[in-house]
Amino acid sequence: MKCTFTELRSREVINTGNGARIGYIDDVEIDTDTGRITALIICGRPHMMGLLGRDEDILISCEDIEKIGRDTLLVRINDENLYKMSKDRRTNLFE
Repeated sequence: MKCTFTELRSREVINTGNGARIGYIDDVEIDTDTGRITALIICGRPHMMGLLGRDEDILISCEDIEKIGRDTLLVRINDENLYKMSKDRRTNLFE
C-alpha cells in the first residue's frame, strides 16, 4: 500500500496494547543517509491554547507500527517506551 504524507496525517494513532488514542501524525523523521522514514512524530498537546506551553512531542518508531488502515494507524508500544522528543532535538535534526 502506498500512501502520501497528506493522507498519513489524517490518520489517528491508536495503541493496541491498551487501546489508548495517542493522537494524529504531525510530522515524520527521515534518515537522510538512506532516504527512509524512521519514525512518526505526534506534536504535544497545547495547554490553554498554547499560552502555557505544550507537552513534549511523541516519537513513534516505524518498527512499532502494526497496521496502517484507512482511518487509523495501529501501533503496539508500552507507554513508558514512548520516546518524548525534546525541543533541543529539533534544532539538531541534521547532525
